[in-house]
Amino acid sequence: MSEDRTKERVASTAWCPKWEQELSEYINTFEICQKANGKHGKKYGLLQQIEELKHPWETINIDWVTGLVPGGKENYNACLIILDRFSKSMRCLPFHKEDTAMDTALLFWNNIISTCGLSFSTAYHPQTDGVAERMIQKREDILRSFCAYGMEYKDFEGYTNDWVTLLPAVQLAYNTSLHSTTGRAPGLVEKGWNPLLPVDHLKKNLLTIYPTAKDFHDMWKRSCDTASKCIAEAKDYNKQRWEKTHMEPDFKEGDQMLVSTLNFNNLKGPKKMRDSFVGPFTIIKLTEEGKFPSRKKNLTPPERVEVEDSPGPVSKIIRARKIKLNGKDQRQYLFRFKNQTADKDNWLAEDAIPDGNLCLRRFKAFRST
Repeated sequence: MSEDRTKERVASTAWCPKWEQELSEYINTFEICQKANGKHGKKYGLLQQIEELKHPWETINIDWVTGLVPGGKENYNACLIILDRFSKSMRCLPFHKEDTAMDTALLFWNNIISTCGLSFSTAYHPQTDGVAERMIQKREDILRSFCAYGMEYKDFEGYTNDWVTLLPAVQLAYNTSLHSTTGRAPGLVEKGWNPLLPVDHLKKNLLTIYPTAKDFHDMWKRSCDTASKCIAEAKDYNKQRWEKTHMEPDFKEGDQMLVSTLNFNNLKGPKKMRDSFVGPFTIIKLTEEGKFPSRKKNLTPPERVEVEDSPGPVSKIIRARKIKLNGKDQRQYLFRFKNQTADKDNWLAEDAIPDGNLCLRRFKAFRST
């Protein structure tokens, strides 16, 4: 029964000073209830966290994988897995299940301490055993897969590659794969560089999809070289095609030359009746590039002179017409100017005709006859 129900029963039968306080103390210290009732709420014990790691192989996890099929020349039947908690790097060492503590210590000394230094295991931290077990369990699954593979696989000489032979490949494949915690390969975090795989020698001349800084620089340089080569080839090709229909000019200062009117848009008269060249012009100075006439930038531009475009005196009136201009009727006359061709004829109003009175009288007299 709960403390509240006990107090309710006692209050209905007896009373004394400070009875509730004494009853609560008795219930909370009753031995039988303490042993029989389960505990609810928070559990005791704060988390014993591992100190922040500073460098590889400062803290490690160790586990023994046993029950493996005998493999190798020494018929190993177990494997010692050592994990670095900082870099997540793994070492797999085959041994015998029957080995003593001294044999295991020598195995650890010869393979770990001699290369990585003395490390601290985390077995004395209760909270880390579960983490280590989960990390080790994945590696055990890999080893079991390799054991099953090694029992069935035979090379072309009939030799069976057991799990001991494949163990270095497991270690290399794991240490060069990205780890979800660090986002980098364990080998890269541990040593600062990734161990090369056999496939790297096969594709050393190929561009990778995710290149490193050096690979990217090499790829970028090769791309620039290829682009420069293509541009040079295109320039040579265009030069050869151009030189088939062109020649080098041999102009000299003082020579006279004609200039083509092909691109002149300010010439008067029908385009088909224009001269192909204008000039001659005297070459004042040749530049080194292209040998074309040049102008100095510091020359003062000439003053602008307004030139009245006068067609000259009127020769005769050709015909007349009547048009609407600004909503009003206006009579215009087609004039031909003296010493000008028919393409210079122009329509003019009566008040804009030079010497209009004389020309109009002649035109009207001619029409009346």
